[in-house]
Amino acid sequence: MKRVNFISIPFKIESEHGLTSGDGIAKFSPAGIVLEFEMKIIGLVKTGTKDVRLPLEEILAIRFKKGFFKYFAKIEIRMQSFLILNEVPNQDGKIILRIPRDHHAEAKVAVELLSKSLQEHNASLPPPQTPVRSLFEGDDLDTNKLGSSD
Repeated sequence: MKRVNFISIPFKIESEHGLTSGDGIAKFSPAGIVLEFEMKIIGLVKTGTKDVRLPLEEILAIRFKKGFFKYFAKIEIRMQSFLILNEVPNQDGKIILRIPRDHHAEAKVAVELLSKSLQEHNASLPPPQTPVRSLFEGDDLDTNKLGSSD
């Protein structure tokens, strides 16, 4: 029997101004998220199916909000780049996936697993480098402007 390496969760998404909305499936894996969705303009005209990949390296933060009695649960995803945000409806720079009540528990587990993968990925990165400018800043150094003869 083949082992599945992702968790699939249905979601609803809408644009910031509410003119377009859509239904889709989010596939969570240790490598990131794949969103497959179809948008409708004013709930009538379909714009076609889209497939957007959110690689783990581009995800800045992910958070699960449980809502009220499992209603209105949502997953908020913040990305490091605006390039991906242009492909997905977003609100204030966050991708917001509204989760149906039936899939509340699965969504919570998926976000926890992805958060763990994100932490492991960030821990494996080399430490940030010291800017060269900071090596030369300080009161100890006496510098002269070019062309001055002090």
